[in-house]
Amino acid sequence: MTYRTLLTDYFAAAIAAVSPRHVLPAVLPRGLVKGKTLVLAYGKAAAEMALVAAQTLEGQITGLAVTRHGHGTDLSHTKIELIEARHPVPDDYSLQAGTKMLELAATAGPDDRVIFLASGGGSALLCAPAAGITLVEKQAMTDALVRSGAPIQDINLVRRHLSHVKGGRLAAIAGARGAELHTFVISDVAGDDPSLVASGPSMASTFDPEGALAVLQGAGIDVPTHIHAAILANRAAIAFEHPVQTVATNGDALRAIERRALADNWQVVDAGKALSGDAATCGKAHAIQAQIYARTPGRYLMISGGELTVSKARKDGQGGPNLEYLVGLMSALPHHVKIEALAGDTDGIDGTQDNAGGYLQASWVQQNDALQALETNKTYPLVQRLGGLIITGPTRTNVNDVRLIAIEGAST
Repeated sequence: MTYRTLLTDYFAAAIAAVSPRHVLPAVLPRGLVKGKTLVLAYGKAAAEMALVAAQTLEGQITGLAVTRHGHGTDLSHTKIELIEARHPVPDDYSLQAGTKMLELAATAGPDDRVIFLASGGGSALLCAPAAGITLVEKQAMTDALVRSGAPIQDINLVRRHLSHVKGGRLAAIAGARGAELHTFVISDVAGDDPSLVASGPSMASTFDPEGALAVLQGAGIDVPTHIHAAILANRAAIAFEHPVQTVATNGDALRAIERRALADNWQVVDAGKALSGDAATCGKAHAIQAQIYARTPGRYLMISGGELTVSKARKDGQGGPNLEYLVGLMSALPHHVKIEALAGDTDGIDGTQDNAGGYLQASWVQQNDALQALETNKTYPLVQRLGGLIITGPTRTNVNDVRLIAIEGAST
């Protein structure tokens, strides 16, 4: 078996370990309620989470799931409606989903159970602009923030202050008449704070209007007076205490890989479980570390996770953070080392292209080609030309990125 096949299998095992079908059935509440069970799902894993809920829960089940275009699944045989919307910038379907979900939440009464199913991507997919802010204005600010390379936690802080549904507001409406509430989370955030996933529609979150304005200012985004006032007026919602369970994390995906690698007699190296920052810079740093192991007898697998960013994204750029990481890694490696690497996003989409990530060998990449691709933010064409794209299609889960570096050490 080639290392490419092996690393691809490890990546697939990581995705399987955090899939809704694997992690959700055992934790969903059992037993009937007098009224209905309302399933409200949002994020890139929402459709699959909703399907698992419909197949597992008992009684009268209804609800709504909103996911990214192309990430849906067949819910036609259930009473859970599916809406597909745009990501990372919301669209009219996002607004439709936000409006409908708020309306459904308001129907929950004391005899009902509400199941919130949260996953990464929900911040854009579930949209209800705060009072005084239009969808067009929210789209423009979100797009500008994404292009600025701002960390996702900063982007989501701003999103909460532009929203009428995030930061616990959905749960505040659903719990107002005494419904039983439960939240289940597939986490795509560093540290796995469930209130930060999808900007926490069902959980009270930290509100910091001045901090949100500082993020916008730091990104060089002009804030009109009326939006400035709307952000300052958008304070925290009333919290309703209820059970919250995180059912899948990036750490779970990494542990699934580690188990497989140890069984295959790799020496596993932890290269970071919650990495953030510039993707190419991280790749270059890992190249230095990998070369140390390349001079050491043995066979090593460096594993890392988290969410890196493209800090200098161009409007005409092609290639997400996983390809930036790989090309950054290879740009700092000599041709002769026996180092191969895979990096991919567990949701199946790296940036805005059709690939989950990529695979490269040190011997494939000319340094000048790598540096030019990084300078122009066009890593996708380079990896495509080298035959290294990994295309899985939507995986219907989302726990951020997985990065693997296979190293053949010096002969004993």
